[in-house]
Amino acid sequence: MISKTNKIELRQLRYFRALAEELHYHKAANKLHISQSALSQQIKLLEQQLGVPLFDRLNKKISLSDLGELFYAEAVHILQQVERSMERLDQFHTGSAGTLKIGFVASAMSSFLPEAIKKFHTAYPAIHLRFEEMNNFEQLPALENGDIDIGFMRSNQVRDQMHILRVFEETFTIILPRNHRFGNYHFKDLSILKDEDFILFPNAKSEFYFQQIINLCSDSGFYPRITHQAIHGPTIFSLVGCGMGISIIPTSLAQLHTEDVIAIELKAIPQRTQIFAVWDKSNQNPQIQRFMKSI
Repeated sequence: MISKTNKIELRQLRYFRALAEELHYHKAANKLHISQSALSQQIKLLEQQLGVPLFDRLNKKISLSDLGELFYAEAVHILQQVERSMERLDQFHTGSAGTLKIGFVASAMSSFLPEAIKKFHTAYPAIHLRFEEMNNFEQLPALENGDIDIGFMRSNQVRDQMHILRVFEETFTIILPRNHRFGNYHFKDLSILKDEDFILFPNAKSEFYFQQIINLCSDSGFYPRITHQAIHGPTIFSLVGCGMGISIIPTSLAQLHTEDVIAIELKAIPQRTQIFAVWDKSNQNPQIQRFMKSI
């Protein structure tokens, strides 16, 4: 019976596999690039540790015993599993294999993110990328739980356990109905909009971005009258197109607007909105840094 205090080494399994396949000490030793005496000592030690003979020895010939046949199958399985694991680890480390899970707000996919994806995929075609559109509120717990490796969000309000890096900055754009009276107006501030109904992203889903819009209006001397809330750009465009109000969105998202609305970029207004890359400091996935270099 094998003793629980004896620890069989992978080296011993490799030696045993070679001898079991060659059934000749000299040939097996040459295959392993060790001396014949070293091989003989390790096989003898292995049999002592297991407490059973692995080989039948008759004159100068050897063959696997019944228990040796059984142990050979197990040893091959173990060594193959270890070799596969080492190969996968090496692929993961070098970037020739692995997975990267990315969460993103919609406007990230309308701005810098597609080009970064193309660049990364060209450099690391074997890396499996998994994307999920998520608002700011959803991304933070997903990062903490490991559901995503990196998030692209419009918020810098994260916990100390997170890395955060600003990766994109842009202007705001006003979305108006096609026939709106301010359709040709050159906005130097927003005070002229103080009596308008606003359609905005919900505060609960994007607190940081929501506050940026409030600050924009506050700097022009008013608090926006919010009559509707929507998360997705197409919904905002539809509501504005129906005459339900106006909206202020990131300029990158405005390029997707429908024909029944007008998009006016606020170039003369100094405030800007940003997108941040966020990832957990404890996440050791090497693909995170590789992807960040693609931005």
